[in-house]
Amino acid sequence: MKEVCAALAAFVLFCAGAGNGQAREPLTLTDLAGRQVMVRVPVERIILGEGRHLPAIGILDREDPTRRIAGMGGDLKQLDPSTYAQYRARFPQIEDIPLVGQSSASSFSIEQAIHSNPDVAIFSLSGGHGPTPKQKVILDRLAAAGIPVAVIDFRDDPLRNTPLSMSLLGKLMGREAEAREFLEFYGKQLDLVRDRLAGVDERPHVFLESRVGIREECCETIGDGMLGRFIEWAGGINMGASLVPGAAGMVNVEQLIVAPPDVYLATAIGSTITAAETPNRIVLGAGAGAGQARESLARSMARTGIAQLPAVRNGDAHAIWHHFYNTPINVVAVQAIAKWLHPGKFGDLDPRQTLETFFERFQPVPLDGVYWTSLSEEGQ
Repeated sequence: MKEVCAALAAFVLFCAGAGNGQAREPLTLTDLAGRQVMVRVPVERIILGEGRHLPAIGILDREDPTRRIAGMGGDLKQLDPSTYAQYRARFPQIEDIPLVGQSSASSFSIEQAIHSNPDVAIFSLSGGHGPTPKQKVILDRLAAAGIPVAVIDFRDDPLRNTPLSMSLLGKLMGREAEAREFLEFYGKQLDLVRDRLAGVDERPHVFLESRVGIREECCETIGDGMLGRFIEWAGGINMGASLVPGAAGMVNVEQLIVAPPDVYLATAIGSTITAAETPNRIVLGAGAGAGQARESLARSMARTGIAQLPAVRNGDAHAIWHHFYNTPINVVAVQAIAKWLHPGKFGDLDPRQTLETFFERFQPVPLDGVYWTSLSEEGQ
């Protein structure tokens, strides 16, 4: 019976692809997990294991990225409600996209994913808020239903794997020209930082406090991965890499007082939509105003222990949008951090202009809001 169901599901998928009037050819590609995956391309129906990957789809389909989404995780709506609201204003039909999970791998519904009849499911390489290749039961069940899974990565090793991930998505969607256009822009922006840091030996020690306001105690930080990599690429030393094992962990504020950082960097998970309910969070991202962002950072810097850090007293304290870690435009965060760490090297670099260009050229929604802030006006 299991084999019959799998064959029936595969037949339904074939008919759905054949009925769209476009020839779809089999393509075998290697995903970011090193897996060989056979997919009929171009895909027309996509499951996003993490909804926050929708802007990546938007880079390749700037007219309407939602039309390809057969189902997606609920993390975009739950964790980044301001971006979700921005997409909903432009594409009201986003509300009709079935949710295949909330914001964890354990919440992923295999049944809903199969029922959504996708051509491919897109999962993340690690961690995140959706399934990964480690969820073998999920992969096996989808394979039995004739649904291939392709793995991408903007999180684990973001700056190296973003080009590979966007190229993979371009091949899947038949949008390779759009992928190349974006990656040319991406490479040039990253080179602006890399070239100027060539030969730089002095690298400030940076402490990154992750998801400020999500808990009362201090301090969650990032180790060797995710936003911690941004610090290294921007010419700094990520203190979290030596303080916590793995991707993330907790550090006592007393450790920072004894061995203070040269620069303090916070990540912001607050939004304009949830600001009233979560006043301890830093507000950045879609819809956030410059004054609101800076005030929310200043409030968080008044905490006992944090307020005593020399970097905070001297104004070398900044905040950046947390969700940069899970998006192809991570290069903008690298530029902003590099300018904070090495102002003499990057005085003429304008990360805001890079962000504006990204939205103008590669997104179906306009730029609306600030995505980083500083205690001092010089760091804005």
